[in-house]
Amino acid sequence: MSSARRRALIAVAIVVVVLVAGAGAWLAFRPGAARADDPGLHFVAGTRRVTTTAAPSTTARAAPTTTARPLPQPEDVPVDPNASVPVNQIGTIEIPKIGLVHPIFEGIWLTVINQGPGHWPGTAMPGGYGNAVFAGHRVTHTHPFRHIDLLVPGDEIIVKTGTGTFRYRVTSSEVVKPTETRIVDQTPGYHITLFACHPPGSATQRYVVHGDLEDPPAG
Repeated sequence: MSSARRRALIAVAIVVVVLVAGAGAWLAFRPGAARADDPGLHFVAGTRRVTTTAAPSTTARAAPTTTARPLPQPEDVPVDPNASVPVNQIGTIEIPKIGLVHPIFEGIWLTVINQGPGHWPGTAMPGGYGNAVFAGHRVTHTHPFRHIDLLVPGDEIIVKTGTGTFRYRVTSSEVVKPTETRIVDQTPGYHITLFACHPPGSATQRYVVHGDLEDPPAG
């Protein structure tokens, strides 16, 4: 083979190698392609061109909530959140001035005071040392405390429980804000506190009646 022919074949081989290499580069770096080690980078016509396009978010969207609504109660009676609270009668209360004679119960949950005046847990028991506190309705259910605003100093409050009969005398009354929980504080002596929403039909204030036990234990 002449030297001229050999040089021609070598030249053709070089061109083929260059073309194949160029085609491979184009396939590898075509527009929109990105290498696994360079996420978010795009290559155009074999030339690496860095862009500021943020990597696509991989955060999955939360599936829409599919929580089933509870079945309606029979006759659409609303569920009382305090329905499981026991209603335990602890005695009776009598207020002759307003003609009240009514059972009293332990607790101030709605289920309890819907039945009648409820004793505030943790306060003194009737006849006990401290402040026995009772809450009651004025305009709903049996509305036992509807007319406690008629009570004046000297009026009688009689509470009967399994431990005895205790007679209190009204000493004062006041109107307070719902946040004034001082009315349930325990204080030295033998006291009783009755309270209800005020004015009747509203819950913006509380009407409070205070009383002291007649003939407290000596000492």
